[in-house]
Amino acid sequence: MPVDALPAFLLSFKLAAWTTLLLLPVGFLVGRCLSLNQFRGKAWIEALLLLPLLLPPTVLGFYLLLLFSPTSMTGGWLQSLFGVPLVFSFPGLVVASMIVNLPFAVQPIQQSFNAIPADMHEAAWVSGLGSFKTFLKIELPLTWQGVLCAATLTFAHTLGEFGVVLMVGGNIAGETRTASIAIYDSVQAFDLQGAGLMTVGLVVFSLLALVVVQWFGRRQSIMAAGQHQSTTRSNQALVR
Repeated sequence: MPVDALPAFLLSFKLAAWTTLLLLPVGFLVGRCLSLNQFRGKAWIEALLLLPLLLPPTVLGFYLLLLFSPTSMTGGWLQSLFGVPLVFSFPGLVVASMIVNLPFAVQPIQQSFNAIPADMHEAAWVSGLGSFKTFLKIELPLTWQGVLCAATLTFAHTLGEFGVVLMVGGNIAGETRTASIAIYDSVQAFDLQGAGLMTVGLVVFSLLALVVVQWFGRRQSIMAAGQHQSTTRSNQALVR
């Protein structure tokens, strides 16, 4: 395995940790808002959030590079905000990764809120629970699996990012050289054994992440079915 493989993996885990930590609250707020509210332009916002999944990483990286450039108005403002240029720097990688991973943070949480029966909110309000207590006692217990699913997907996807990372961060050892770029460099140098070992590590972690996501998805479906049956029985009892 290449000597600089460990620093590259550590940098990837650091990037994934910061991206997940900063993006999860944003994903929770956006997912909750999209699920519980109907407003004009909602379909456009949902389509915009899914756009990073459809655009080629190099295309998205190109536009982020233009956006973060110190010569642009937004890039100059972001540089004054963060204190460092966002191009070819670790803070720039974090911001770019947050944008790229928005669908992975929003979609599982939005689906978790969609699975909550609408009459549960009404029952909570009738029982005298305010918005904050409804959030703590009803919403959080029913959506925590979606939150963990979003965190797992965001973390795993960030570890494997390549195109956007290379376009925005370049290939600076110890600063922006992640595991995926180290694999690419090993292949370019015909170090196929080193590239293979690093690839196995990413594949194993991604596989474990998918298993976790599938497990949470099944648990969420079972809980949603149980909640629906419970609500149906309660309504039938009231009718009788």
